[in-house]
Amino acid sequence: MGLALILATVVAGHAPAQTRQTDDADVKALVARYVEAREKRDAERLATLFVDDADQLVSSGEWRRGKDAVVAGGLASSARSSGVRTIEVEHVRFASPDVAIVDGRYEVGGSAGAPARRMWTTFVMVRGTGGWRISAIRNMLPASP
Repeated sequence: MGLALILATVVAGHAPAQTRQTDDADVKALVARYVEAREKRDAERLATLFVDDADQLVSSGEWRRGKDAVVAGGLASSARSSGVRTIEVEHVRFASPDVAIVDGRYEVGGSAGAPARRMWTTFVMVRGTGGWRISAIRNMLPASP
């Protein structure tokens, strides 16, 4: 009886760390799917990544409110600005077991001699019955020092 209790305690003690590692990998993979869907300009796939009331504040100051506006705005932005988009996740913090804040370096590669745009982005992700989804995105273009 005592051994079973010890094993249960050890297994339970490792579960949160394993879950956290899995969640960390899952939210990073969600960022990668977001970038890929944007690059392919795939509206249907992009829409599956967001909660219905998602919003986005872009570096120009434009607010996109609601999944449809976020998807349409993102695709329009991709059409206007050429160059490959990349997001390198720098930090993931779990505000709760079902809320993740993901910070990354966001770059839109330059083309035709134009310099690359280097920004920061923050995603707020929530876990629901369908897994992790994007609730909010905040993009920031750092000011010159």
